[in-house]
Amino acid sequence: MTGRKLRILQVLRAPVGGLFRHVADLTRALERRGHELGIVVDTLANDAQTETLLAALEPHAALGIHRRPMPRLFGPGDLVTPFSVGRLARRLDIDILHGHGAKGGFYARLAPFIPRRTRIFYTPHGGVLHYPAASASGRVFHRIEKALMRRTAAIIFESAYARQTYEALIGAPACPTSIVHNGLNDEEFEPVPPQEEAADFVFVGELRDLKGIFPLVEALALTTGPGGRPASLVMAGEGPERARLESRIVELGLDGRVRLVGSQPARTVFPMGRCAVVPSLAESLPYVVLEAAAARLPLIATKVGGIPEIFGPTAAELVPAGDAAALAGAMRGFLADPQAADAAMRQRLAHVRTGFSVAAMTDAIEALYQADAANPSA
Repeated sequence: MTGRKLRILQVLRAPVGGLFRHVADLTRALERRGHELGIVVDTLANDAQTETLLAALEPHAALGIHRRPMPRLFGPGDLVTPFSVGRLARRLDIDILHGHGAKGGFYARLAPFIPRRTRIFYTPHGGVLHYPAASASGRVFHRIEKALMRRTAAIIFESAYARQTYEALIGAPACPTSIVHNGLNDEEFEPVPPQEEAADFVFVGELRDLKGIFPLVEALALTTGPGGRPASLVMAGEGPERARLESRIVELGLDGRVRLVGSQPARTVFPMGRCAVVPSLAESLPYVVLEAAAARLPLIATKVGGIPEIFGPTAAELVPAGDAAALAGAMRGFLADPQAADAAMRQRLAHVRTGFSVAAMTDAIEALYQADAANPSA
């Protein structure tokens, strides 16, 4: 640990997905460096997966895991939770209050009567950036963002794309900003070889429109390998569009070529395919791309969000979002020349290993905390 021991409270809504992965990694790493951590999460999201994730994090959260109502959209919890977060920050004598995502960022920065020395940080994680400026909800959220800048010690963007999008939608931040990429742990760079019976392609993600699941199966229908062999696909995940996806698979005549295996950890699913496909229509800085690159899978992805930052020297290979024909072309290219895909994979691996580690992520965020805590009047 560099600098003094800090008392840190992190606020987020749903403890699932990449946002929670980031908070969990940061919590564990900062706790190992001698800081004391607490977490505020949504009391409305309490399924078995949530409870398992939070139970695993409890030993690293000396200041406790606290539940507060955090509705996905506007609701009664939005009126009471900021006051509750403020009271909690006072009771725990917090040095750093860090809001993650749209709701976490709102609650942290709206919290009243926090200790004078408490500094408030905010990481959007996509969140408010996914709301178009022309939509009613977008206009509301963007106005709130502008108003809350004066209560923000710094905005930490997880990608250059996120900062550019924020500036385009909301305006240049009036507070300091920093780009700190998400990172992986050392063990996640262990290779994951494909099973002998692996499908050609594997998808890991939520089954909803935004993840590009429909262009993916439409692309598969256009994809054959050498000799005209039909390509195969494993899809891991659950979500609101599963039933519609199943119907579309049948409509396309793919029911023998696509296998849905439900929600499973990425590294459990990766061996089921020889090439990972991330066909998202929108993203921030998706962990699944980092994880697939680190696991040494050839990778096809769309040119959205911060994915070009992860692809680095191989960014020219990215395909347009929502374009089934372009996606099919990339998939056929993998089947036709797996050696070229393997060479590109090794370039990506070197790039990700160098710039996307939990240690580097924690170093950067801890340095921001310490610098601001040392100068609370700034």
